[in-house]
Amino acid sequence: MTFPLAGKTALVTGVSRRRGIGFAVASRLAELGASVFVQHWRPHDLDQPWGGDDLGAVRGGIRSSLIGEAMLGDAEVDLTDAAAIPGLIDAAAALTGRLDILVCNHAKSGDDGSILDMTAERLDAFWDTNARSTLLLTAEFARRLAPPQSGQRRPGDVIEGAKPYAEPTGRVFWMTSGQGHGAMRGEVAYATSKAALAGITRTVAAELLELGIVLNTVNPGPVNTGYMDPDTADRDTSGIEEWLGSTPFGRVGVPTDPAALIGWLSTAEGAWIVGQVLTSDGGFSL
Repeated sequence: MTFPLAGKTALVTGVSRRRGIGFAVASRLAELGASVFVQHWRPHDLDQPWGGDDLGAVRGGIRSSLIGEAMLGDAEVDLTDAAAIPGLIDAAAALTGRLDILVCNHAKSGDDGSILDMTAERLDAFWDTNARSTLLLTAEFARRLAPPQSGQRRPGDVIEGAKPYAEPTGRVFWMTSGQGHGAMRGEVAYATSKAALAGITRTVAAELLELGIVLNTVNPGPVNTGYMDPDTADRDTSGIEEWLGSTPFGRVGVPTDPAALIGWLSTAEGAWIVGQVLTSDGGFSL
């Protein structure tokens, strides 16, 4: 077998539960040959109905997917602390001496509400976690691949790169949600933060491409990571079985669905897809 990501190193954020998308993404990249560094912030999960997972088991699960001499590293980092972000990028790069892939999978859930419930503090909390930290992580990742720049750019100025590039110098993945396909009642702050990432994808992708870095944003649609199960749900689950019967495949997504897409986009075969907001939802948005 060939492993298309052999020799590459990936940082995946938001990897603290074996049922989560981050765990599935990290495992998939490992299966493709990459070394993987994961970020987790367990205090967030402990505040949710699904609770925290055993981080040792999380590490063990990813480690079992590693190929050959590939390595695993991890760190507990609060991404709302902007000062902690450069250190996380440094730690991920130090695992093997390089960093090729950044997957910004982390997200704040819970403590949201309707428009009537919005406060400055609630909006800031979701923005800081979901949008601001993603942009800051991307900026730190890109700075390490950028040649020296002549100065601050004005509107319309182009980042100075070293084109042409035979292949991408790096990959970045953002995660959005289904806010563009329909209402997300009671999730105004979450949808706002995710809409910002979808809305800015083309601008940031165009800039990163000057450095050879490919950015795409993935909307995984409804993926059950525990929030739809009656014993760990954060919402009303009555009627969910009837609703599932009306869906195209008779099921919601599972974490390996978006992980498969991100894995493929990380390989040479996915290099020509740039600056897109890709919906991988099994037809839910139809």
